[in-house]
Amino acid sequence: MMRRRIALLAALLGAGLHSAGWAQADWPSKPVRIVVPFAAGGTTDLTARILAEQLGQAYKQTFLVENKAGAGGNLGAAEVAKAAPDGYTFLMGTPGTQSINQFLYPKMPYDTAKDLVPVSFVVRVPNVLMVTPQLPVKDLKQLIALLKSQPGRFSYGTPGNGSTGHLSTELFKTQAGVFVTHIPYRGSGPMLQDLMAGQVQMSIDNMPSALPLIQAGKIVALAVTSPQPVPQLPGVPAVSSVLPGYAAEAWFVLVAPAGTPQPIIDKLSAEIDRILKKPEVIERFVKLGATPVGGTPKQLGDFIAAETLKWKEVVRTSGAKVD
Repeated sequence: MMRRRIALLAALLGAGLHSAGWAQADWPSKPVRIVVPFAAGGTTDLTARILAEQLGQAYKQTFLVENKAGAGGNLGAAEVAKAAPDGYTFLMGTPGTQSINQFLYPKMPYDTAKDLVPVSFVVRVPNVLMVTPQLPVKDLKQLIALLKSQPGRFSYGTPGNGSTGHLSTELFKTQAGVFVTHIPYRGSGPMLQDLMAGQVQMSIDNMPSALPLIQAGKIVALAVTSPQPVPQLPGVPAVSSVLPGYAAEAWFVLVAPAGTPQPIIDKLSAEIDRILKKPEVIERFVKLGATPVGGTPKQLGDFIAAETLKWKEVVRTSGAKVD
């Protein structure tokens, strides 16, 4: 009797393992969600939609982009962190969700290091410092002089607390010796609308979401936050030309709930790496001001760890906090 039970248990375990292996090999067999933790229209959203379109074509399966904005990205990130680790829910992560927020918020709804695991580095982008056309300045030196002459009068908008726009501006404030009030939004889209209307006077945000408005003359670009100027904005200098040593870039990565089967992560990561090498995909991202990256999950994990240390120091030295 005991031998029968052992044999039956072994058979059941074997069937379970075979079923799990088959499920991973057959992935994806149903629609896959990519959660964007910000409102539609921003760089996180644009990046996710380009990637989802390409993955849908590659796997002949639907990849859905869902916007879950709130709490500087924490709302959407927490939803993914708590989702079933079955390979059907992913997060388009940002410096905020993966590195910065844990140092800004007194209580986090998920553990940044333990609850989300790396899949693939998608793109990195410079930020751009811009102002409403209604502000009477033509370059960065004039802006700094104006802000110094009327401390506290002006405000800056960001896609949300913990965004690189938030931290990049706090770093700018520290180095320039100016005071500007932070107005956080639930994504780049609504913030840029208010910047055009003059409800906020300046912003530092990701180039892809701002570039069309800059090119249309609806927003004025004064500088980029990358160490060097970028070809997408000819004639626009780097912030470091006025504030030596200043540099801050954004990045967008795909991460999964901890416990997601490694074969699925490796399969998806390899496919994304292939997609990001396609000339037409590179062209689409470059036009937006983004640089495709790719690479392995381990390379992404090492990068996030290094960025976390960097942004922790920026938060500490700038005194940035959740407003």
